[in-house]
Amino acid sequence: MSDLAESEDRSGVVPAHIAIIMDGNNRWAKKKHLPSIAGHSAGGGAVRRVVEIAAKAGVKVLTLFAFSSENWKRPKSEVDGLMRLFVRSLRKQVKRMNQHGIRLRIMGEISGFSALLQEEIAKAEALTADNNGMVLVIAANYGGRWDVAQAAKELARQAVLGHINVDDIDETMLAKHIQLADLPAPDLLIRTSGEQRISNFLLWQTAYTEFVFLPVLWPDFDQTHFDDAISIYQNRQRRYGGR
Repeated sequence: MSDLAESEDRSGVVPAHIAIIMDGNNRWAKKKHLPSIAGHSAGGGAVRRVVEIAAKAGVKVLTLFAFSSENWKRPKSEVDGLMRLFVRSLRKQVKRMNQHGIRLRIMGEISGFSALLQEEIAKAEALTADNNGMVLVIAANYGGRWDVAQAAKELARQAVLGHINVDDIDETMLAKHIQLADLPAPDLLIRTSGEQRISNFLLWQTAYTEFVFLPVLWPDFDQTHFDDAISIYQNRQRRYGGR
């Protein structure tokens, strides 16, 4: 990479794709001596804020990690409450998404959810399918290892059927079957709550993503924190393996 490219002014660059690990709902609730579901409900308010903030900023894709494949291990009462919130949010937010031209996509092993939730997901995706604004991806029952495994399984199936040659399988071919293959890879990944790990989120897609870890708990995430993350991103030099 040239010295000119390395010193390029990126002060006005808005990431095309931002991914967020929304962490800290439980800690927020505990600090306020509230049940965990109150933290998740407050976190829903932060989701609505950040979706509108990102859309207004010109972000093309916003991916939010809502429920990991490991979250089933949480107490049943908490999981049941999360599922109810998910259904309620899908029903309530479609009108708002249509007003802002936002297209919804749910990413993950959807078959693991109840028939009711699967129906609400399909309905919400269909009702926003013609919107041409920002794409909002909600990762639910998603794990990065599952993502890579399901792509490998699809290639194995095609090889068994004789549609492809095993020796032709490479990174490019596998990438076509990874979730979000039709969208740009994340430029920026934000994790709230101060934790500094990606917790099995977008393992393939974030190979060259810039990571920003913020100490704020997710329910408190607002415009200021969004702007801080963008500012940090704009001061990074993205080399993609170059010097």
